[in-house]
Amino acid sequence: MKYKIFAGTCLVLIGIFAATSFYYKNQQAQMYNFMAQNNASTFVRDYSQILGNDDAKVFLVEFMDPACETCAAFSPLVKQMMAANPGKIKLVLRYAPFHEGADYFVKILEAAKKQGKYWETLDVMFKSQAYWTSHHVAHPEKIWQFLPKAGINVDQIKKDMNDPAIEKIIEQDLADAKTLNVRKTPGFFVNGKPLVTFGRQQLYELIQSEINRQYSN
Repeated sequence: MKYKIFAGTCLVLIGIFAATSFYYKNQQAQMYNFMAQNNASTFVRDYSQILGNDDAKVFLVEFMDPACETCAAFSPLVKQMMAANPGKIKLVLRYAPFHEGADYFVKILEAAKKQGKYWETLDVMFKSQAYWTSHHVAHPEKIWQFLPKAGINVDQIKKDMNDPAIEKIIEQDLADAKTLNVRKTPGFFVNGKPLVTFGRQQLYELIQSEINRQYSN
């Protein structure tokens, strides 16, 4: 009898927890969607790096860290989704350099933007990441040997990356990440809807559902 009561109590508690979790996630999704409609700048700033068609109806906002292994792993998936849905997805990259020393690489990316080589530089960073990161710590001095592969003027990068405006970009992105409760990278939002349960399949389904909704006609 005691066992049945105990088991019954456990089932009730599990049910309450599941219901509470579902309610919280639903409320969270509604909150972010509301913010996307009423405070779009929290998701996309004027300086944000954007890839994709200007007329795309699906905004994929990613808060990323150049030193984040998972960010590098998800990059090909995002590119595949964009290639499979030409003109429908617009990728917006925001910074959340949580790893030690990662802000250094953000500065390189922003300097590369001035040479029109942002995406090439990011691609080189991700592909060589294993050589300049160790135990979640980035080692700036090790990246320079790989950067010429991006077709950039390295000497100019070293000058431009010290622009004080880049520090302000990092500060603003970190502030927006905090507002949106992004605590780890990559942090994804699709048209303001957060990827609540993290995973490749979950991201694919969230993007696809928004594509279906936006391009139903």
